[in-house]
Amino acid sequence: MKMKRITKIIGIAILATGITAGIVFGCGAKKDALTIDTAVAEKGDISLTVTATGTIEAITTVEVGTQVSGVIEKLYADFNSVVKKGQLLATLDETMLQASLDQSKATLMDAEADLNFQKTAYHRSKALFDKNLVAQGDFDQVEYNYKRALASVANAKAALQRNQVNLDYASIYSPIDGVVLNRAVDEGQTVAASFNTPTLFTIANDLTRMQVQADVDEADIGQVRPGQRVEFTVDAFTGETFDGTVTEIRLQPVISSNVVTYTVIVNAPNPEKKLMPGMTASITVFISEVSSVVAVPVKALRFEPPVDYDSAKELTMEKPGKGPHVWVHDGKQLHPRTVETGLSDGIHIEIKSGLKTGEKVVLSVRTAETADAGEKTVSSPFVPKRPGSSKTKLPQP
Repeated sequence: MKMKRITKIIGIAILATGITAGIVFGCGAKKDALTIDTAVAEKGDISLTVTATGTIEAITTVEVGTQVSGVIEKLYADFNSVVKKGQLLATLDETMLQASLDQSKATLMDAEADLNFQKTAYHRSKALFDKNLVAQGDFDQVEYNYKRALASVANAKAALQRNQVNLDYASIYSPIDGVVLNRAVDEGQTVAASFNTPTLFTIANDLTRMQVQADVDEADIGQVRPGQRVEFTVDAFTGETFDGTVTEIRLQPVISSNVVTYTVIVNAPNPEKKLMPGMTASITVFISEVSSVVAVPVKALRFEPPVDYDSAKELTMEKPGKGPHVWVHDGKQLHPRTVETGLSDGIHIEIKSGLKTGEKVVLSVRTAETADAGEKTVSSPFVPKRPGSSKTKLPQP
């Protein structure tokens, strides 16, 4: 994605062949017929831009999964369902989970009964040990059994709590307000959560605000800044342009086939919800732009009157000053005009001062001999002529 330039110039007309009348000058016996190509300085817009392609995504997307294995018993949400935070989305079969919970309750009861027994034995043995009626080894064994009973009760309580949580996990709730983009399971399907959490639903938070994840070439990324204006199009809506703003430039490079790009995030309002996740967007980032300024073709600043034709010497008697300048044609002669330039897109350039709208700047001067020489050029019959190309031969007086 290389640098692109967009120019919207209002009414800049190239007057290529209509200024030959009265531009015939003589010197000696030979006369040259000159054609002066001019452009009219008009107000317009100039933009320097960077283009790229990207993918439209929801700003916040959450994958809802399950932390326990089981069979999907009931689904309460489907594709495109609008859900609220805490809303029930699905339930798993609770039979095995409930059995595990009941078992942990029984284990806790058994552990508590053993603890009561060991506690009584400990206090009895402790009283006898204090009177030196029980050997040290016997008392140590009783104390050990008591502490193990305490640990068993703690383990049983933890197992009970874990199984209670697993039973609660059998009901899957929405973590955010949003819209269901994808449902990945059906009722009766078995899901296994042994290693990776299986995804049941994909929910987008708010489809009225979208983002474009664009890949910008490394040659252009240095000019992109957060806050810059963006326009983009999608194939689904031909001729329609959407607006956005650069919000983030990620530092991690993306390398594919030795091409380095950087991810640029563009936020875009989507009040009508026309933009959908997954659409391909062609974006234009406006690096710099000016509106309603006097502009002329860049070619005008490169023009200098020819000195190798007798007739051309009579076009102007003035010499240009230092700095950028253009040549203004008043219908008879050319006059140099020093100008202050501004933004350029490579095709047109802003003129900040030194030129008024409506003035004609010279792009080139051609002679009849030049035209004749061009007509004698031999071209291959196998190469088609470029569409729109034409030459006007001006007769010599």
